[in-house]
Amino acid sequence: MLDDSDRFRLHVVSEALRLFSAQGYLATSVDEIAGAAGISRRTFFRQFRSKEDVVFADHEILLQQASEYLAEDHADPWNAVCEAATIVFERFAEWNDVASRRYEVMHEVPVLRDREIVTSNRYERLFVDYLRRALPDAPDLAVVQFAASVIATHNYLLRRMVRDGVDTTSAQLRTALAEIRRGAAPSGAGSGVASDDEGDVVVAVFPRGTAPDRVADVVRRHLGALG
Repeated sequence: MLDDSDRFRLHVVSEALRLFSAQGYLATSVDEIAGAAGISRRTFFRQFRSKEDVVFADHEILLQQASEYLAEDHADPWNAVCEAATIVFERFAEWNDVASRRYEVMHEVPVLRDREIVTSNRYERLFVDYLRRALPDAPDLAVVQFAASVIATHNYLLRRMVRDGVDTTSAQLRTALAEIRRGAAPSGAGSGVASDDEGDVVVAVFPRGTAPDRVADVVRRHLGALG
């Protein structure tokens, strides 16, 4: 849910991006943005430090919402990250006009493309930091890979919607993220700890082309040793 302050900021973002799209980022002044949004220049600078900041102000809202969601109690931290990413996606789907105009503007302004990369990295850092706190025993590489995969999947589907006009949905994102989640930890190990009723796991690696009888014999002997 958006409070009044967030609604106000989103309104200014929308008006700014409308002007940037119509007449160019560099050609649009802060005074023009303030006038279109129905606010004073002073009010603009109380909320935003620059034109560049206003382009990404909706991300600040969503980063805060994702952070607040992850601050709640979650039985499965891996899944909580997937759900936080889905929340962000759903908000962008609601604000599609803002996201689409931003893409148009960024395509023309290199410094904004750089800022987008930095912003995307902030989501990834949020997810990594959360998982490190929630799953202190999880391998750090697995945590970093998981967060990066979630962000990459989210961004791919978002670009399909914003850039290509494809009707992507949060259900599609959830399905894709569920596949990533399944590879993050063993079944039943949402907390990063195997359940008590899990048996021993044997992993066998053989050279390509090893005869099936040879594979079966080696596995049989090792299973016998475990018994």
